[in-house]
Amino acid sequence: MFLTISTTHRPATDLGFLLHKHPDRAQSVPVSAGTAHVFYPTATETECTAALLVEVDPVKLVRGRQEGGLAQYVNDRPYTAGSQLAVALRAAFTTAMTGRCAERPELAAMPIPLSVRVPSLPSSGGADLVERLFRPLGWQVDAEPIALDPHFHDWGESRYLDVELRGTLRLADALTQLYVLLPVLDGGKHYWVSEDEVDKLLRAGDAWLAGHPERKLITRRYLARSRPLVGAALSRLAESDNVEPDALDDALAEPVVTEAPDQPEPLAAQRKGSVLAALRASGARRVLDLGCGSGALLRVLLTEPSFTEIVGVDVSARALEVAARNLRLDKDDRLRSRVSLRQSALTYVDPALAGYDAAVLMEVIEHIDESRLDALEHAVFGAAKPGTIIVTTPNAEYNVRFESLPAGRFRHPDHRFEWDRARFGEWTRRIAEAHGYDVRLLPVGDVDPEVGPPTQLAVFTRKEGAA
Repeated sequence: MFLTISTTHRPATDLGFLLHKHPDRAQSVPVSAGTAHVFYPTATETECTAALLVEVDPVKLVRGRQEGGLAQYVNDRPYTAGSQLAVALRAAFTTAMTGRCAERPELAAMPIPLSVRVPSLPSSGGADLVERLFRPLGWQVDAEPIALDPHFHDWGESRYLDVELRGTLRLADALTQLYVLLPVLDGGKHYWVSEDEVDKLLRAGDAWLAGHPERKLITRRYLARSRPLVGAALSRLAESDNVEPDALDDALAEPVVTEAPDQPEPLAAQRKGSVLAALRASGARRVLDLGCGSGALLRVLLTEPSFTEIVGVDVSARALEVAARNLRLDKDDRLRSRVSLRQSALTYVDPALAGYDAAVLMEVIEHIDESRLDALEHAVFGAAKPGTIIVTTPNAEYNVRFESLPAGRFRHPDHRFEWDRARFGEWTRRIAEAHGYDVRLLPVGDVDPEVGPPTQLAVFTRKEGAA
């Protein structure tokens, strides 16, 4: 089994600090059925590649099992990526997977350009499944099927793929994703799956699994389709995200309050109108609605003929189904030529979202755990970096004006936080400075002299020449 991890981060040899394996030395660690070797085919200032080679002893692999026969020894386990390679990843890079680097802690926290190559990857689902699992996490995926025999094309393709993943991620995130998803793709494990596998899955997927659109499939396959274990894992995922286990998201739930008092028109209409006005002023033609939900803003954007391309993005497949139904996309060819829907998590880099004129995050950031906002910042402001970004969020100070809202409660059951004006201003100014944007803060709704407007809006405009 063989896997390589490469980077072009400068200096590229920093990869050795992150992996806790010196580029000048080959190192070996024992694993359950053989030995894992780590070495560096390339280690320069501009490019560094670490290779993990796992030598599996086929006899040791099955020693102690009761079933007999030559079939135990003649199989693909010693040669293809799967649970054995995942175990070797954990054994060889234990500290790196935790995100710790005592000598360079700032490096461990930094997303860097990475390329992962797995030349023989079994996939019970083909290249499409590799795309579905890795692309929402910010990877660009190249998956080439391997022929059963290059000299006999009529035999067709095998279930194995030559896979390369490219993206800008923290190395710890990349390793934990591989640790979980390699056996998921294989569809089987070389060892008995017990209750402690639930803990392993949730620890490794802590930063990304709950928001993954294929989380149910990942959980089922990782836990060998054991119903009690799958149920336990999904319940704990739901509990960590404060949602129902069968849905794992609450983005379509009804808000606790719907209208601000003494406003000339519904607050939702004022928000959409303010966003539309800001988009018009920016001159945008290609627009992203990030966290589009059931499509309320998309309907408004479609009324503006200057928007030639509109993309609604949401992590929830259920929300996108509702949006497609509300927009009647299946019945109108002209609509489909202007608007499309894409399932993607905003806390992971999605290369398909780069290059747009404008992006809108309307009442979105407060649905994301504050600990994950740095990831959203990197994905939207650092990677996609559209010319204009519009963000709206509730003004927490205004909540006292909602008579139906109990003290200390948020406006929506899925909100993870609600900021006052000072906190929102601090966040927007820091992001603008870090990513080359100017920012303007605007009110949405009538401004109360004591507590301000019900909604706060920020318009980020990318500076000329910003990197």
